[in-house]
Amino acid sequence: MRGRTPPRPLGEVADAAIRVFTDKGFRDAGISDISAALGLSHGALYTYVDSKQALLYLALLRAVRPDAVDALAIPVKAPPAQQLIEAVDAWTVDQTGFKALTEAVGGASTRPVGEELAAIVDELYDFIGGNRHVLALIARCADDLPDLSQWYYVRRRRAMIQALGDYLSTRIASGDLRPVPDVPVAARFVVESVAWFAMHRHGDPDSAMIDDRVSRTTVGHLLVAAFLPDDNGFTHTNGITPQ
Repeated sequence: MRGRTPPRPLGEVADAAIRVFTDKGFRDAGISDISAALGLSHGALYTYVDSKQALLYLALLRAVRPDAVDALAIPVKAPPAQQLIEAVDAWTVDQTGFKALTEAVGGASTRPVGEELAAIVDELYDFIGGNRHVLALIARCADDLPDLSQWYYVRRRRAMIQALGDYLSTRIASGDLRPVPDVPVAARFVVESVAWFAMHRHGDPDSAMIDDRVSRTTVGHLLVAAFLPDDNGFTHTNGITPQ
């Protein structure tokens, strides 16, 4: 019909929801915020979804499986909370084997300890940096949703830190890594350092300009050097010429 606005692709609605939820979180974001981002009326958005909860499901599904939203019938209905968790959980399983850490903890690694730890840090950096937009959306909304918070902070994030702590404890006990005052804090320091440079630095105007390759290599070099004994002699440049 002449003058009628053509329907928006569902992926476009999902992309707008991702932006708004990442910026505001779930509680503070409103249907009107997302409709305004799309240039639609408040009521028109309900032709695509039946609720704000359905918008969150649409946003998360778009983030973890971009093409999956094309198969959804509209209006998209809010699924049970467990289905939302299953969607992000399946994505995490597909994305993260953390092979280097798993092999090191299981005793299957044959690398020198410096290379072993460097591989673990690189693996973590690659995952966080490569999925920073997804992780930012999940972390922002987890603060408002108990089920998502339990999954993100307890089942995934704390489990990762625990596994890294177990690895550090084993290598410290064997004398391959230097002792630290508190292993769980050290493990968290590694994860948070990687997370800031791989993800959060992009929101800092001064730090966003740092070249990704230089950032990744420098973080890996400093973290590995912090744990190795002074006489190890390990260097980790990954193709970067020291200044």
